[in-house]
Amino acid sequence: MNEGQTERLPCAPTDQFERDVAAIALFRNTETALILEALKGCLVLQLAADTPLLRPGEINHSVFIPLPGTIVVYLDTHSTAQTTIPIAVGECVGELSAIDGKPVSGLVVALTEARVLKVPQDIFWNRLMTLPGVASSFMVLLSERLRRSTAQALKSQSEQMELMQLRKDLNVARQLQASMLPLQRPLFPGRDDIEVCGIMEPASSVGGDLFDAFFVRDRLLFFCIGDVSGHGIASALFMARAIGLLRILAMTTFQPDKLLTKLNQRLCLNNDTNLFLTIFCAFLDVDTGRMTYSNGGHCPPILCAAGELRDLAIPKGPLVGALPGARYTAKMQILNWEDVLYCYTDGVTEAQNTTGEEFSEDRCKIWIGQAQSQPLQHVLDGMRRHVATFTGTEVLEDDFTMLALRRKL
Repeated sequence: MNEGQTERLPCAPTDQFERDVAAIALFRNTETALILEALKGCLVLQLAADTPLLRPGEINHSVFIPLPGTIVVYLDTHSTAQTTIPIAVGECVGELSAIDGKPVSGLVVALTEARVLKVPQDIFWNRLMTLPGVASSFMVLLSERLRRSTAQALKSQSEQMELMQLRKDLNVARQLQASMLPLQRPLFPGRDDIEVCGIMEPASSVGGDLFDAFFVRDRLLFFCIGDVSGHGIASALFMARAIGLLRILAMTTFQPDKLLTKLNQRLCLNNDTNLFLTIFCAFLDVDTGRMTYSNGGHCPPILCAAGELRDLAIPKGPLVGALPGARYTAKMQILNWEDVLYCYTDGVTEAQNTTGEEFSEDRCKIWIGQAQSQPLQHVLDGMRRHVATFTGTEVLEDDFTMLALRRKL
């Protein structure tokens, strides 16, 4: 890749650069001063016209944000106008390969002279995404790009080409959706006080399940698991909206019942699709084991404590996004050292074999009881294998999501 001349961001950014940053859609809901501080150490690339920024097959570890200039993505090797996606000033490109570590799938080119902000993936996720408003704006931009890509395919191609393009878009959407969820397993390998692991596998190209876990304070962990009604792109977009809101609300609202009340209020706005979400969420103090949690119509997690397995007693709460003005309540549970909390969506327990029998919560408990001392990654991978063996196929009828955590001595 020939990036041309590069310049490191100055300690005291120029007025022009501050204006460029303020105009970036990703940062439109965030104070410019916070963004400038987070971007310290990044590079601005000066690209000549017709300069490739990313090539198919390359390994990439950065997210690129175009400043002035014209950047496009070619979806195939023919490089025709019908197969290009323009990347507007202030949008992101390269985020997929930077997230999953897989080679770049499209050719990204500067058609004109351009300046591009290069943000290493650790700065993008660990600095920018933690700032208020950035995660929500990121979800909106991803949704808008998906809509543009789908509309372009439907407008510009024949029926067969439309189907081929739609498959590409759905594959991109699946990668984008996966990029919204924590991918590292376990999630916090540098910590010796907590073990957290999750998995989400959609039944179709994109799904509506979600999970998340992150520290809102050094010793306070927020985690959640949820299931959006329906399947496909509509559910995936609703899921993206929910994830963005959760990450914003969890940083300022440390009471799970109030968090769900606010989430419900916002998801009910302009919900013309009448989609809704079931969700379990909690805040865990990793020092004391004190877990406060709330529930919106989701199935109860399984608690493995002192060698015994039982359903966690959950407060009753309505579906999220369905009833404006709904209120939620909270409960508290102490998680002792080595206790395991196993959260799941109904795609796990309701998976059916050829006779219509469901995998069931009882079978989940049997495996958890057998494997509770193993690393949580092995527990979740083993559960997936057991479900595939039970149903006789790797193909899923419903989204399949699990999240487990253990306090460690």
